[in-house]
Amino acid sequence: MDARRRPLACLVLCLVVSNLIHAQGVGMIEVVVTSADGVVEKAEVRAGSVSATTGSDGIASLSVPAGRVDVVVTRTGYDAAAASVEARAGEQTRVAIEMQPQSEIEETIIVSATRSERRIEDEPLRVEVVPEEEVQEKIAMTPGDVSMLLAETNGLRVQATSPSIGGANIRIQGLNGRYTQILSDGLPLYGGQSGAVGILQIPPIDLAQVEVIKGVASALYGMSAIGGVVNLVSRRPRVDAPEREILLNATSHQGMDAALWVARALNEQWGVSVLTGVHTQDRSDLDDDGWTDLPFYRRGQGRARFMWDNGGGRSLLLTAGGMTEKRRGGTMPGAAAPDGNPHAENLDTTRRDGGLVGRFLTAGGRVLAVRASGMTQRRDRTFGAAPEQDRSGTWFGESSVTGASGPHTWVAGAALQRDTFDSASVPRFNFAYTTPGIFAQDEYAVTPRFTVSGSGRADVHSEFGAFFSPRVSALVRPVGSMTMRVSAGRGHFAPLPFTDETDAIGLTSIAPLGVLKPEHANTLSGDVTWTRASVEVTATLFHSRVENALMFSEQSELFVGRIVNAAQPTRTRGTEFIARHHEDTLDVIVTHMYVWSTEAADGGGIGEVPLNPRHSGSFDLLWRFGASQIGVEAFYTGHQALEGNPFRERGSPYVLWGGLFMHRLGRAQLYVNAENLGDVRQTKSERLLLQQRASDGRWSTDAWAPLEGRTINAGLRFRF
Repeated sequence: MDARRRPLACLVLCLVVSNLIHAQGVGMIEVVVTSADGVVEKAEVRAGSVSATTGSDGIASLSVPAGRVDVVVTRTGYDAAAASVEARAGEQTRVAIEMQPQSEIEETIIVSATRSERRIEDEPLRVEVVPEEEVQEKIAMTPGDVSMLLAETNGLRVQATSPSIGGANIRIQGLNGRYTQILSDGLPLYGGQSGAVGILQIPPIDLAQVEVIKGVASALYGMSAIGGVVNLVSRRPRVDAPEREILLNATSHQGMDAALWVARALNEQWGVSVLTGVHTQDRSDLDDDGWTDLPFYRRGQGRARFMWDNGGGRSLLLTAGGMTEKRRGGTMPGAAAPDGNPHAENLDTTRRDGGLVGRFLTAGGRVLAVRASGMTQRRDRTFGAAPEQDRSGTWFGESSVTGASGPHTWVAGAALQRDTFDSASVPRFNFAYTTPGIFAQDEYAVTPRFTVSGSGRADVHSEFGAFFSPRVSALVRPVGSMTMRVSAGRGHFAPLPFTDETDAIGLTSIAPLGVLKPEHANTLSGDVTWTRASVEVTATLFHSRVENALMFSEQSELFVGRIVNAAQPTRTRGTEFIARHHEDTLDVIVTHMYVWSTEAADGGGIGEVPLNPRHSGSFDLLWRFGASQIGVEAFYTGHQALEGNPFRERGSPYVLWGGLFMHRLGRAQLYVNAENLGDVRQTKSERLLLQQRASDGRWSTDAWAPLEGRTINAGLRFRF
């Protein structure tokens, strides 16, 4: 070609290429990746199917279709970062993305309690998670039940309701324990309500993690969850090798635990796990007043799970379990109450359950989820000379569809739940309620740093009519190291004849239910989380209001009391603070909680909710070195209002501290755990046993401090 024509040919070629670029709608994006230490090289930058790697100058260039695209940057040692960019055809757009050092806390935790199966840091609704390593630590403290595991979770309090037989429930952010819904893999296997001793009958050895939603969760889980949800997620069999574990434990209060957990993959798709256990304790009267301080119990239980996963988005979990237990409390054998008569408080429980959870990816990329379960429970209770026998059941089914459309992730579904209670002793409280419902949820990622979530549920109760439960949440990341959430919701609770008082005295002496209104709860919470390398700090502010709250009102006629709607709402407000430091060998957790809760008082006026400490806090340290682990913990409980206690009006503050030592020898792990080394015990200063029977029929006061005092337990976990 003539040299004089070459510039002209190049110009023509450039014009042609330029026109082709404009015709195809392609733009260039130049991404500059930095961190606090400067530019980040060798970071992978991806926009859809197009990717590139940053050079030594921290810059990567991508050719992408014109329009808005999401740019995601990943690099080992850093948290993933993202930005939304408008690519213009034929033009170059420059964007700067700052990466943060990788958070070591909860970086890979996936939560299922919100239905969307997302990473915990991406959820607009705050979910507290107890990861498996903390679960394993707490197993050494109370191998027989999840009480210690839940009690040491920030914002939760295990509150005794019938101390003579060891009954207790879970209060979330100061709300009554009967508002808490306990689930197993998302199923109500322990009933619509777990009951007075429900949490003391759930073993922790087969748990992978615990998920906690605080505040009204009715938009997700219906009318049994206006206080919050505790979801116990089970361990899954490993594909590479079978797992077999036996646990043997003994306590200084004549308690023993023996459990066997076996899990194995049958093939690449099917797996099975089996848990069996026997748990015992002899009764104790530590202050020698003839009244049981620690109850006698004998419990046996078993659970089998079958799991299938085809590796292509379809999975199925089948579970079946059973439990039988005998508990004995009240006056000690051969002893009598101050009126000269023995007073037995006994509880025998038999429970059977089964359920399934299925997830199926459809050809259109949507997920069909199915959950179903059934639970039946029989209880034989004795309160002095008044025996009570009852049967209860919860039958549940739900189907939902989850899909994604651009920045939206949505869920829609329908559910049906039936709750029954049948008592030959007190038939006036029998009920059979059926509640169908429909629900929907949408999470909208407005920008990579701002996500909102809205959910709503409509339930039609067979006795109390229709209810609508909405919830709105928002997630904001103003900077890479900070996360802010706010959430508000409303829920409803159908009246039931079960309160803390009826747990303690039974139903025989309670007047028939009159015309009761459903309870309505509103909650609002906001939190800020700051994360930097191995440190995470979260501060939370919460407020709740429960209208038409059920309360126990004393009477002087044929019955000792009746259940009525309170004339004034129950208000609870407070703060939470939690700071975590997590490294490979060291974990430190510091917490504080402030709760101010008021309710209508019997006889008029407003009073402080009893047994709700105004201030509480904890310090927990776990250090791993070689084959050993050492744990140190301390818990502070402040003043709390008391009700019906002739010895005092407020409980005194106290501090509990203890230590844990674990050491692995081959396949065996030996441990020794010491709780309450200071031997704090309520009966050191006053007795549980009253000198005369209270007006509500009880012979004992409420438990506002530990009853067991110093406790040492030791055991062996052997994997074979």
